[in-house]
Amino acid sequence: MRYITYLVIGIFFGIIMFKSEAASWFRIYEMFQFGSFHMYGIIGSALVLGIIGVQIIKRKNIKPIDGSKMSLHPKEKSVTRYLLGGIIFGLGWALAGACPGPMYVLAGAGYLSILIVIFGALVGTFLYGLVKDRLPH
Repeated sequence: MRYITYLVIGIFFGIIMFKSEAASWFRIYEMFQFGSFHMYGIIGSALVLGIIGVQIIKRKNIKPIDGSKMSLHPKEKSVTRYLLGGIIFGLGWALAGACPGPMYVLAGAGYLSILIVIFGALVGTFLYGLVKDRLPH
């Protein structure tokens, strides 16, 4: 039953992303050209809501669905890892015209050419899994 709940939430989120044009290649291109505030507004509001949500979870000691203790550990601070990771992610986003969330939204909307991008993302994730122990983290 829990998986059905996740599926319904994911479909609802996908519809919102599609209707708000967050999955639109044109909007993403426009953002990288600094031509419109649209995507920056969506990303910024998601960031603010995420910060508020995490603070509520921490202060109210909210537990996950299974009742276990919530573990929110701070990540290691390193300029190099975030700079390189951000550049790679940004280049992939700019070349593909979509970040990971909208890729599935676009596939669901019938843009079948995005399946090539999803395949590439899955291969890249698999390759990272193979070499992650040899990379400087």
